[in-house]
Amino acid sequence: MRGRAVDLVLAGSGLGVGALMYLTGQYQAHVDPRWLFVPLVVCCGALLLRRTAPLTSVLVGTAAVTGDVVIGPSLATPLVYTQVLYDACLHGTARLARVLLATAVVGSVVTAVACLVVLRDFRAVGLGLLLALVTVVPILTGSHVRHHRDQAAAARRSAEQVARLAEADRANAVAAERAGMARELHDVIANHLSAVAIHATAALSADLGPDGTRAALTAIRENSVQGLAEMRRMVGFLRDPKTLRDPKTLRDPKTLRDPAALPDNAPGGLGALDDLVARAGLPVRLEVRGAVEEVPVSVDLAAYRIVQESLTNALKHGDGGTVTVSVACGPQATRIHVRSRLPAGHRRNEGAGLIGMHERAALLGGELRAGEEDDTWVVQARLPWETTA
Repeated sequence: MRGRAVDLVLAGSGLGVGALMYLTGQYQAHVDPRWLFVPLVVCCGALLLRRTAPLTSVLVGTAAVTGDVVIGPSLATPLVYTQVLYDACLHGTARLARVLLATAVVGSVVTAVACLVVLRDFRAVGLGLLLALVTVVPILTGSHVRHHRDQAAAARRSAEQVARLAEADRANAVAAERAGMARELHDVIANHLSAVAIHATAALSADLGPDGTRAALTAIRENSVQGLAEMRRMVGFLRDPKTLRDPKTLRDPKTLRDPAALPDNAPGGLGALDDLVARAGLPVRLEVRGAVEEVPVSVDLAAYRIVQESLTNALKHGDGGTVTVSVACGPQATRIHVRSRLPAGHRRNEGAGLIGMHERAALLGGELRAGEEDDTWVVQARLPWETTA
């Protein structure tokens, strides 16, 4: 609606200028000067088509100017025609602008040469220059304005695309952080609560005697206390302003190489495996080879969580026999091997714990395999110290 109003204002302005020139005696015509209003009205009408039909607007305007030259000529109609050419280049296609420019240049040159040949007077070249002024200048101006407008539109589209990509990256980062937090919460809560539930079930379902009951309650208490402690550590870690600015601190294998960089509230690593085995609630044969203190912090934490989840799974799904845990540290990777016996006829399904172990290994560029071998369940992991993820 606004564009139509502008078109009407331009057309009305052209008619007003023509009327003013007529009233001041500026029209010189072979016939009654009032006839010059006919091409002027037609040319002003062409302005109403400048947005919707630029080519039609140019054709109508050209016919009007031709009629004005035959009758008069006047000054008002050519002035309106310059606006028609400008708008055709601004609102029309790029091909139309190129055609108009070529036609205007050729027409101006041909007109100047023809007048020079016919009149044999160099002053006739001025007619060609006048024609160029009326046609070439508005065409070049319209093309230039359109070029800058298209550049601005392309810049806006590029900025919008960058904003969409940034929003997509932010959404992906949020999803990744949620997955990481879910993995941590599973390790902190599910492992300890699973051990508590299994020991409590054993204490309630059988008469274990005073010593057995005391041992079950001791295991329940130790797992509860440890679970609460790790939950406090995690809550404190999430409350740390530095962590909120960079929540990937504990999982970035490139930035964490020094154990001193580990926050005070971080969970235990391979150095705490003895305490983990003591709370496991089942017999465990642990073997740790290599220098644990040289393991990068990110690998250290991931290895600890993988062993913790493996022991929890052995407690939930194993036959209660001895679990073998082997950890080899260095020189370029940490290798984990956990073997536990399965009850006869037992079949394992891959749950959240196994998925979390796979994710931890993949995050460090390592690999993890878990599956049945004969009547045992085996977990094998290789965590490189230099990530290739």
